[in-house]
Amino acid sequence: QVQVVESGGGLVQVGGSLRLSCVISGADTRTIVMGWYRRTPGREREYVARIFSNDITHYTESVKGRFTISRDNAVNTVYLQMNSLKPEDTAVYYCAAFFLTGTRWGQGTQVTVSS
Repeated sequence: QVQVVESGGGLVQVGGSLRLSCVISGADTRTIVMGWYRRTPGREREYVARIFSNDITHYTESVKGRFTISRDNAVNTVYLQMNSLKPEDTAVYYCAAFFLTGTRWGQGTQVTVSS
């Protein structure tokens, strides 16, 4: 059974940094795409970043230059390093693992940026 578990969220001041982690158990993640999404109350879930099996990365425009996605296949983990955080980054952040059999989502981790 595949499980996706995020951690690392919290409260941070404007301009601060956080690193989110996502551990995927029960599956081999070496060949899959993994990504991060976020949701704020009253809005649709928003794409943030993704990383491909060859370590190519892609970001939504609003986080380019501030966020970095990376992966460690040895421990089936994907990370999201978030720097220069802004109040508009406040959201629940979700990890996604894109398997051929379907997408697996984590339960989310709250990030709150205070001004």
